[in-house]
Amino acid sequence: MYPTSRPRRLRRNPALRRLVSETSVEPRHLVLPMFVREGLSEPASIASMPGVVQHTRDSLKKAAVEAVGAGVGGLMLFGVPEKHDATGSGATDPEGILNVALRDLSAEVGDDTVLMADLCLDEFTDHGHCGVLDEDGNVDNDRTLQIYGEMGVVQAESGAHVVSPSGMMDGQVGVIRDSLDATGFADTAILAYSAKYSSAFYGPFREAVDSQLRGDRKTYQQDPGNGREALREADLDLAEGADMVMVKPAMSYLDVLRDIAGVADVPVATYQVSGEYSMIEAAVANGWLDRQRTVLESLTSMRRAGADTVLTYYATEAARWLQDARA
Repeated sequence: MYPTSRPRRLRRNPALRRLVSETSVEPRHLVLPMFVREGLSEPASIASMPGVVQHTRDSLKKAAVEAVGAGVGGLMLFGVPEKHDATGSGATDPEGILNVALRDLSAEVGDDTVLMADLCLDEFTDHGHCGVLDEDGNVDNDRTLQIYGEMGVVQAESGAHVVSPSGMMDGQVGVIRDSLDATGFADTAILAYSAKYSSAFYGPFREAVDSQLRGDRKTYQQDPGNGREALREADLDLAEGADMVMVKPAMSYLDVLRDIAGVADVPVATYQVSGEYSMIEAAVANGWLDRQRTVLESLTSMRRAGADTVLTYYATEAARWLQDARA
């Protein structure tokens, strides 16, 4: 009648729990996504993402320094231009907001953190798609690849340590790798959004980047019901030279994250996207959840599922909590 196995013995106090903890989250595991908007004179709040802003160039530098001081592993930069056009020309313009901001951050923080750049056209096009359109209004995969190659080079020239193709175009990693290597940027790494799902959880992000999207992205982003396809996408990206791969979103795709982490021979990232952030913030605002505990538990679940790196809007704040806990 008496249990001989008592797992509670190893939970009896904080020191024991810390000793046998299987999964940890450290500031270096976290990457902060940041938005910089052309033409702003002061940071602009994003209504659907309380606490997150579109930065000016100056406020971006300040926030980057704060994040580096907190120990975050990297910064992922998204640019929001004043003007959009059919080909997203601002993405390849060296004076476009994303590339200028990369140079700002490179000068400000240098190699003290990892500078990552979103490599996609959706923020820059007047139709909001991740590639250029053909005469029938469909995304033209191969024409888009040519632009992605140019974007990768410009971002590397602007100071990105890592370029991050997120458009889910077939062959994007290979074209970008070839373009970087041919122009002297063989050391610039590629973080491939290998399994990026056509998700409802991106809603607040559309506001954050002033998306002009018409229609949807189901012809190039993954179907939420497909898991094996994610493994195939990751395999293709690795064969094309990806240095890291990503699963996006995170919390609804932890099974996919686990599967890819189990077979990938490179670091694996995941992205706690805008909708996941906003759900937590809404529940906290209503008094339903404890903010710090919820955030850290969610990040731990992603690490436990196999993520080496987690992109999260909580990165700076969570890094400080983690530092304080270890002080």
